Amino acid sequence: MGNAKRDHILIWGGSLLIGAALCLLVWNMMNEHRAARSAQQALKGLTATEVQAKLPEPVQPPADMKAEPLDPAREMPTTTVNGVEYLGTLEILSLELELAIISQWSDSLLKLAPCQYQGSAYLDNMILAGHNYRAHFAGLKDIQIGDAVIFTDAEDSCFHYEVSGLEELPGTAICEMESGDWDLTLFTCTAGGSARFTVRCIKSEPSHAPGGAPDQVL
Repeated sequence: MGNAKRDHILIWGGSLLIGAALCLLVWNMMNEHRAARSAQQALKGLTATEVQAKLPEPVQPPADMKAEPLDPAREMPTTTVNGVEYLGTLEILSLELELAIISQWSDSLLKLAPCQYQGSAYLDNMILAGHNYRAHFAGLKDIQIGDAVIFTDAEDSCFHYEVSGLEELPGTAICEMESGDWDLTLFTCTAGGSARFTVRCIKSEPSHAPGGAPDQVL
């Protein structure tokens, strides 16, 4: 009788665990779907919305006067889409991926799109964080050394990079993530969530299609 009761409890316990796992799977799938939809909406919004920069429009110098070089320490301009401020777009050619990038980061914003974690494209030290959703940064695990990465800011200035390093850092290795002489860093959680898959990039020369107009590059 005791064995039967124990078996009954084990069966119910196993059923509860299976049910919890299914609920978690459905929850993750819903988050993935929302992330993909948010990413698409943001990207469409960036191409359809006029730039709403935080800084005022620069004064145009007289035609006979040389323009002063832009200050690299200036704040990066943003475009507002659905109440969220975006820095621009990130394109990874080998992954056929193009994403809008949010200008600040938090747990809730990361569910919408990858975010600026630290630094600036103008200072050559920008770090971007993204969830490992398939619509966001999950594909970083497939990136290769030498792959091209392009960031386009809210003023349509393009920054071209080349992947030069790949590493996996512990989730607590904040100093290691922020250190190093890298022009651009991308990172996302690994499948288990205990580590951060990290892509290090350096600036590269832009490539142009024959007959194409050159990008505006800082």
